[in-house]
Amino acid sequence: MQTIYDAKILIVDDNQDLLNLVTTALRSTGYNQLTACTGCAAAQAAFAANRPDLMILDINLPDGDGFTLFRTLHSMADIPALFLSARDADADRLFGLGLGADDYLTKPFLTQELLLRIQRILQRCYRGELRRTAAKTLPLGQRTVYLADALVRLPDGTAQPLTATERALLQKLAENRGHIVTYDAVCEAVWGADYYGYENSLNVHIRHLREKLEPNPSKPQYLLTVRGIGYKLAEENAQ
Repeated sequence: MQTIYDAKILIVDDNQDLLNLVTTALRSTGYNQLTACTGCAAAQAAFAANRPDLMILDINLPDGDGFTLFRTLHSMADIPALFLSARDADADRLFGLGLGADDYLTKPFLTQELLLRIQRILQRCYRGELRRTAAKTLPLGQRTVYLADALVRLPDGTAQPLTATERALLQKLAENRGHIVTYDAVCEAVWGADYYGYENSLNVHIRHLREKLEPNPSKPQYLLTVRGIGYKLAEENAQ
């Protein structure tokens, strides 16, 4: 695993609409190894066929419950897990965490909160592996970007986290550093082939990213706009 977005994620929920929502959100932010199941039997078969790096488990399932499913899968491999549940009682949350799960999120939830919790679990649980396989750092003047950890190291030594969307956007630009990446190519890299409707939010993400990367975001030196075409990340020797 070179970045957290290479993680294999197993999602189990009997609500097909919610399952579609979660898988779409994950895929649109860069996670591309997803397996979705609606019951315990299918989840166990998927786990055996392709062991995941993270499990997202509903508690109320048609052929069992998420707590029992977690025990079964966790006995085969120590895989981090996040419970999703409409049951918000403290007893249920503490019971799930007591089993060894890494997090517990009650429904309904904000999609961005789910993405952030997944990001933190993967970064924490696979920190050593990510560091061993991390790509070269991305230097931007006095700032350094660690794409594998989704962090920007600032001149004063502190770190600024990147959101999943910001990281995916910057990854695409870094892969083509010094060259123009069209608006369409950026959107597809960040939100997938069905990116229509997200174009208007691209400028917002670019602005937030510049606030983390640029000494003066209003006069960018590194994340450049090529009007009418797209964006370009300045070459290192041009800084």
